[in-house]
Amino acid sequence: MGIGWRPEIAEFVGGLPGLTFTEVIAESLHHPDPRLLALRDRGVRVVPHGVRLSLGGAEPVDPGRIAHLAHCAELVRAPLVSEHVAFVRAGGLEAGHLLPVPRSRDSLDALVRNVKATTAELGVPLALEPIAALFDWPDDEFGEGEFLTELVDRTGALLLLDVANVYANARNRGHDPVRVLESFPLDRVAYCHVAGGRESEGLYHDTHTDPVPAEVLALVAEAERRCPPEGRLGHLLERDGRYPPPSVLAAELDAIADAAGLSRIT
Repeated sequence: MGIGWRPEIAEFVGGLPGLTFTEVIAESLHHPDPRLLALRDRGVRVVPHGVRLSLGGAEPVDPGRIAHLAHCAELVRAPLVSEHVAFVRAGGLEAGHLLPVPRSRDSLDALVRNVKATTAELGVPLALEPIAALFDWPDDEFGEGEFLTELVDRTGALLLLDVANVYANARNRGHDPVRVLESFPLDRVAYCHVAGGRESEGLYHDTHTDPVPAEVLALVAEAERRCPPEGRLGHLLERDGRYPPPSVLAAELDAIADAAGLSRIT
């Protein structure tokens, strides 16, 4: 069990007696916080989580960004790094946020090229996270599970399973989240994200600032039953802003651990 490391909650994270791993935004590691390095030195596994590689873009990945991710992995002695099945850049312009890739053959081929170019420069495995998206592209040729399965098969990459994203995407499309989950290459899962969200104007938004709903906790239990335990780091709570009191964060971590049938870390 783990929780994403953020400066605003660093003291809480550092005080968790049973913490086994954490995740840090790779782009924040240009000047690493001593409190994060103290966790590393304590034996807590630290995973750099990139948000700017733009693996899903038609353009080649920026070599400087790959080099930074590799440096982050070395700095924190990471067992692996993670990034998103998304693009953030097109035509030289930065979008400033993660955008979904079309699930087309051309898009898949571009992803495979970029993932292979990235993994060739990393000294550790790469896990890929499918994002929450409010829309699908009209030229999609694959279901999400089929798309991800071919992606990891062709690249050797691992899967970062964001249970909250699975729930959000399924709910907003009227699909059964368990069936969506079962379509994913669950034998390739490196670890899982869990996060909160809220309903707004008829859509469920994966906000990372709201409590984890009961439906996502139920899907955590389903994921735990279906993912092989060997080699997985476990479940990690994501919070990005509007941080609640430590007692509330601890209760959320306990709820996730209980749903997954794991030992509490608080």
